[in-house]
Amino acid sequence: MRRGGGGVRARVEVTRHPAAAAALAVLRDREADVAAFAAALDRLARVLAVEALADLPLVPGEVETPMAPARVERVAAGAVVLLPILRAGLGLLPAFRALVPEAAVAMVGVVRDERAQAVPYLDHVPPVGSGQRVYVLDPMLATGGSASVALGRLRERGAEGGQVTLVVAIAVEEGIAAADRALPGVRVVAGAIDPGMDAHKYIVPGLGDAGDRLFGFAPAHVREVTR
Repeated sequence: MRRGGGGVRARVEVTRHPAAAAALAVLRDREADVAAFAAALDRLARVLAVEALADLPLVPGEVETPMAPARVERVAAGAVVLLPILRAGLGLLPAFRALVPEAAVAMVGVVRDERAQAVPYLDHVPPVGSGQRVYVLDPMLATGGSASVALGRLRERGAEGGQVTLVVAIAVEEGIAAADRALPGVRVVAGAIDPGMDAHKYIVPGLGDAGDRLFGFAPAHVREVTR
């Protein structure tokens, strides 16, 4: 993974895994239908999950194999919280739950208004203990508005930057900086970092609106351009 912060304090890691690159190629393709988009997002999420969860602390234990006792290591009970940002964050959730099925799942719901401002509508974030790790899931980190809402809620509930990883398919530097302002020192794990955004605050080249493409809708300005 490429590491660096682009001048901000956030710890930024960009995967270089070939499977992630192949999944991103499908996600960026305007011709990919809902099924292809959802499948590619899940494949990318699997790569990001493996890399994001690689530093989870383990606790020792012991089991009986068919042959003899064996020392093992497990993720500590209650150590992991997954926080998808609705809607699009739901596309990343299954891959993470497959790796840490014991994880608790919190949720934050955010919509963009006509000024591309993040407006929260759901807040289900429990207090965060000092030994917990939180993984905030959202495919796109553009202005950072939605991420800032989620990270701000976590900060209010006791989380520190070193406990929280923001997992995204594509980010821009503006969004990374906004996330770090909301929760200084947050870790960002991304599939790619793109150059910037258009007038509608969509990432360019990006992949469009991840939530709309995942659930079979298209924003009005995209329909106008593609007619």
